[in-house]
Amino acid sequence: MKKVAIISCGQSKFGSFVDKTYEDLFAEAYLEATSHIENFEPSEIEEAFIGSLAFGGSQLGNMSALISDAINVIGIPAARVENACGSSSFAFRYAVYSIMSGQNKIAIAGGVEKMQDISKKSRLWWFGVAGDIKWERLSGMTFPGNYALMATRHMYEFGTKKEDITRCAVKNHRYAAKNPKAQFRNEITLEQAMNAPMVAWPLTVFDCCPLTDGASIAILCDAEIAKKYTDTPVYVVGMGAGTDYLALYRRKSLTRIEAAIKASRAAYQMAKLEPKDIQVAEVHDCFTIAEILAYEDCGFCKKGEGGLFIHEGQSEVGGKVPVNTGGGLKAKGHPIGATGVSQIYEIWKQLTERHQNQVDGAEIGLAHNVGGTGSAAAIHILKRG
Repeated sequence: MKKVAIISCGQSKFGSFVDKTYEDLFAEAYLEATSHIENFEPSEIEEAFIGSLAFGGSQLGNMSALISDAINVIGIPAARVENACGSSSFAFRYAVYSIMSGQNKIAIAGGVEKMQDISKKSRLWWFGVAGDIKWERLSGMTFPGNYALMATRHMYEFGTKKEDITRCAVKNHRYAAKNPKAQFRNEITLEQAMNAPMVAWPLTVFDCCPLTDGASIAILCDAEIAKKYTDTPVYVVGMGAGTDYLALYRRKSLTRIEAAIKASRAAYQMAKLEPKDIQVAEVHDCFTIAEILAYEDCGFCKKGEGGLFIHEGQSEVGGKVPVNTGGGLKAKGHPIGATGVSQIYEIWKQLTERHQNQVDGAEIGLAHNVGGTGSAAAIHILKRG
């Protein structure tokens, strides 16, 4: 199979942009990506894979054609990929496969979402469709409620402290404060976060990610031609994906995301690496407890020690595995369909030494993206060439 390289990435600003269209956001990400490479023409793109839940804004269908028009690549094969919050990670996965197989030499993978141009009631309805509707949502469960169940069970089983769960928010806001693309560029204190309005105990408003508009893109190619466009290609060395039951009540444990565990093990095996080799990571912290679970599911620490991992500063820059140096979903933002590739964008920046919170000497990074409450997961391991 062909070896695959990322030659560039781009991202729009994340936030609330009622005056911008899907096309505006994706074009912004695309223009940044093309600004980092040379000798590149849009006509060289052979296929596009676009992740989007099509959240309920101005364009509910045929998203791929809309985006192809936005970046002037009409005529090529293009498809929208939907897998809840993991949509663009799966789009990226399929783009990689298309190059590995020899079908394409150059492909793009990205995502876009508009979450702020519909009513609050509609936003809540659309956000909930990524979970179990029949037995959870129609019974009154919400995503904050589901993740609150995970948090309380983790606290019960392992003695995890609420303070340590919330430290994830404090850390990620501190990194987002230096990220010009982030939705929330303000630092917070642990006291502020602990005493914020309660959403679903033990999760306060600062433990929950925002609703976000935004877009992201990665330009991939056959590794044999990567140096034509950049001196700093980043190689896709490991991939893994998995699924689990949609509803929490059907799972064996509330403190493990089995889909992420399966995905991470497959990615490590493909890359011929171990968790100890990862030097920087972006993980899916839609709620702060999700980051704690990701530490454990990706093997950065033992099961039940996620709270201790952050308490000791191991997920900080300078720690064992710096996590969410872009601000994470919590502070950078979570435009559902764009989130997966936006995580890859942050890892790409780290490995090409472009990051505002640079990890010195980072050569290997991991991006961890889940859908819903963990019913789907995709993990990618990237390595600097």
